[in-house]
Amino acid sequence: MQQTAQLGPPPGVPGYRLLQLLEPARPRRIATSSSAPMLAVATVCIGAFMGQLDTSIVSVALPRMSHDLHAGVAAVEWVSLTYVLTLVALVVPIGTWADTVGRKSLYIGGFAVFSVGSAACAFAPDLGLLCGFRVVQAVGAALMQANSVALIAAIAPRSRLGRMVGMQAAAQAIGLAAGPALGGLLLAVGGWRLLFLVNVPAGVVGLITGAVLLPRSRDLAPARRIDPIGIALLIPVVGLALLAMSLATRSGQAWSALAAGLAALVLGVVAMRHQRRSAAPLVQRVVIEAPGLRRGLFAALCGYAVLFGALVAVPLFLTRTQHLDTANVGLLVTALPIGIGIVAPVAGRLADRAPGRVARGGLLVAVVGLAALAAARPTGWGLAVLLGVIGVGIGSFTPANNRSLMVAAPPGTTGAVAGLLNMTRGLGTAAGTAVTVLVFTSAAGLAPAMLALVGIGVLGLLAE
Repeated sequence: MQQTAQLGPPPGVPGYRLLQLLEPARPRRIATSSSAPMLAVATVCIGAFMGQLDTSIVSVALPRMSHDLHAGVAAVEWVSLTYVLTLVALVVPIGTWADTVGRKSLYIGGFAVFSVGSAACAFAPDLGLLCGFRVVQAVGAALMQANSVALIAAIAPRSRLGRMVGMQAAAQAIGLAAGPALGGLLLAVGGWRLLFLVNVPAGVVGLITGAVLLPRSRDLAPARRIDPIGIALLIPVVGLALLAMSLATRSGQAWSALAAGLAALVLGVVAMRHQRRSAAPLVQRVVIEAPGLRRGLFAALCGYAVLFGALVAVPLFLTRTQHLDTANVGLLVTALPIGIGIVAPVAGRLADRAPGRVARGGLLVAVVGLAALAAARPTGWGLAVLLGVIGVGIGSFTPANNRSLMVAAPPGTTGAVAGLLNMTRGLGTAAGTAVTVLVFTSAAGLAPAMLALVGIGVLGLLAE
């Protein structure tokens, strides 16, 4: 049975009183107005935009970092890897924690940590400290991402949930599309350190608007102890799985990738057995056994794999086969996130009426676009149009799928489900990247890579 946030601090939850300072006992006047849900969702969209912007903006700066920090390309890649590993490993435990201490407090705390981490990255004197500060930045991002969809689920009326999730998906797509272009501009103006400094003012805005506009959590679950062994097992499982997929994309690293993958599998089995026996599991049994939740998460994994696989394979094709420069490649590939950004809010409205149909229809459209790319291998505007079609498909699928997952979440577990969704996003991103790079390089072509993504998309359709 749920308890409300007014019943006093749940026993045994560390830092509860400090966190509650961010969730005042009396709601602000603005939180009771008719526009409150839209204003709160707009605040969540700031975090969604920043998260995807930071993912794509840093990747364009790795060569410059390698030169400025006097480090090899393989070493500099850890600037991205440490961020992704930390983020994906923490979203589930943070989401579970948020169900008991409050989502607002952790979310705006995430803005603060992310901003401090970003400023520290901008002034890092060497690669080691830069990677360390990226971990701090990722902790802040995990605090935001693990709570973003859960906050929308708490804010939005059931009849408007899909529409508001669609707004968040659009914000993510805009951030993803803007990253390479903004990153290139900032690199030209003042170097890679500006890529981190740009997060600071946005983080301050998010911190202030979050404190003012986000409502206090009122449906907290009863406090419970979270098994530290479960967390200690989850982090290396996720880390090794991501590392295996990353190594699989590199030449001469097949055995290392296999070893990391086997280690992840063995630890994963150990973690699942511990989860079943634990009196305080990281993810409650009621969440794991919720009808449709596992199928929806697997479909989400396939959807994110399709999205990021296409975003990796097409630039490889354009640079290696068509010999286009970076600017033209970025311009063409932007058609995909633009398609997502345009369609997601509309698809979210439709998903409020028929979420299953919208999700399946969207994923089917994406599969058709991938198949057309494999068959036609177009260039120029034809390629941009087909990427836009894939974006329309993913932009329809994502808000409908996310809405269904939040509706399926048992009472008091939306944070845990949102954490699982974000972990799935990270794993899907890595899986799509690994599969497309492996297939593209081994089969030397765009068509086999697209057909591999078609297969992943079909699996998602069967699950959805």
